[in-house]
Amino acid sequence: MSKRLLKSSIVVSSMTLLSRVLGLVRDVVIAHLIGAGAAADVFLFANRIPNFLRRLFAEGAFSQAFVPVLAEYQKSGDINKTREFIGKVSGTLGGLVSIVTILAMVGSPVVAALFGMGWFTDWMNDGPDAHKFEQASLLLKITFPYLWFITFVALSGAVLNTIGKFGVMSFSPVLLNIAMIATALFLAPQMDNPDLALAIGIFLGGLLQFLFQIPFMKQAGLLVKPKWAWRDEGVTKIRKLMIPALFGVSVSQINLLLDTVIASFLMTGSISWLYYSDRLLEFPLGLFGIAISTVILPTLARHHVNREGDSAKSAVDFRNTMDWGVRMILLLGVPAAIGIAVLAQPMLLTLFMRGNFMLNDVHAASYSLWAFNAGLLSFMLIKILANGYYARQDTKTPVKIGIIAMVSNMGFNLLAIPFSYVGLAIASAMSATLNAYLLYRGLAKADVYHFSRKSAVFFGKVLLAAIAMGAAVWYYVPEINQWAKMDFFMRVYWLVWLIVLAAIVYGATLILLGVRKHHLLTKN
Repeated sequence: MSKRLLKSSIVVSSMTLLSRVLGLVRDVVIAHLIGAGAAADVFLFANRIPNFLRRLFAEGAFSQAFVPVLAEYQKSGDINKTREFIGKVSGTLGGLVSIVTILAMVGSPVVAALFGMGWFTDWMNDGPDAHKFEQASLLLKITFPYLWFITFVALSGAVLNTIGKFGVMSFSPVLLNIAMIATALFLAPQMDNPDLALAIGIFLGGLLQFLFQIPFMKQAGLLVKPKWAWRDEGVTKIRKLMIPALFGVSVSQINLLLDTVIASFLMTGSISWLYYSDRLLEFPLGLFGIAISTVILPTLARHHVNREGDSAKSAVDFRNTMDWGVRMILLLGVPAAIGIAVLAQPMLLTLFMRGNFMLNDVHAASYSLWAFNAGLLSFMLIKILANGYYARQDTKTPVKIGIIAMVSNMGFNLLAIPFSYVGLAIASAMSATLNAYLLYRGLAKADVYHFSRKSAVFFGKVLLAAIAMGAAVWYYVPEINQWAKMDFFMRVYWLVWLIVLAAIVYGATLILLGVRKHHLLTKN
């Protein structure tokens, strides 16, 4: 089991790495094209709203509710019953999302006013940012259909993941990045508003992702006709699990959206600086946190379903799988956080400083990146710990924790007002840390998962190795003004060399501290 989990994690991480690399290329192209000014703020706003709903509705809460119920149908061994269930879920979910998408497109000015209150206020009073509200309303009409496409992508991806085909879903975002890069390079130069071309790229990327899933679903014999079935037993069960999960698993996304609302009142560039810093943080979060979480959820769900046969063994297997997930997060997340802390400005400068993205934007984005980075490990652990609840079909506990975390984020935002946009990042990191702690405490109190003693020793070794790595990189990294004087290829050379140095020092120190292959397996 452990080797299969490790292999699946490598597959997902490899595909995610490709997607994240292309995502960085996409962001480099966007930064060059529209920089971090008004046009960037508006486009990133129009991109964030449907993406927020995607993570909240299509991928986050839905996947956590759907996978455990699907595992029950698959355990019955009746393929026809499973196919019928998938058809009913796709028809019901698709119908609901179609309504949401149409309403959002027709009422895009209302959506823009709701989440961009600062711009709407300027529009009402003929202020300097009135044009941002008008452009945001237009772009939302183009970007919102992405939600419809990605809903079915999330559904088919969850189905394929449960039968061990993890690569399809993890490769899918590559198509979005390709579409956006292509429209930025070839369509944007032909248009007066380049952000309009980028919005079209989002639409095309969603369409490509949707079409890409179809052959694999057909090959698996699970491509079925959607059917509306609101009152179906399985759909009802998902609905009941999903409604509270909307809070529980996606609190960080709600917090980011609240940050967007507040940022619309701040100086021009705030949304862009938060976006670019968040994008760099998403690289390790997606590559490690989401990838590992994706792999272990079906396994945890199977262990929970199998409790009827041998409850004691299933409980141990469940606990070991959780502990393995946490250990992998520590192994990869701790050095990632220290690496970002040391290389924040060099990475931002190397990737984004060209065209309309200036050195002052690098400095501004680095401050919010450092703040976000303080919560990186918590963001990653939330993905694992939340699965400990959803695999057991417990959605009530995470929703209580989610409400506490979200309210605390609002309070932290108020306390951090003197720090402007950086304060928003600080508040997000603090609320994520509180969220992760409460999730773990709940699992421990229910005797579902306890951080093992051997994992604690493992964490100590990881921390020492990561500190040694950070010290080595910090010693060699050039000063930022010196870095800015380098040409692009010299910057890339230095960045790659420092990352390789970090990997060598980290790996060698772990080996010296006694970390071996068996520490990466499920059993302790």
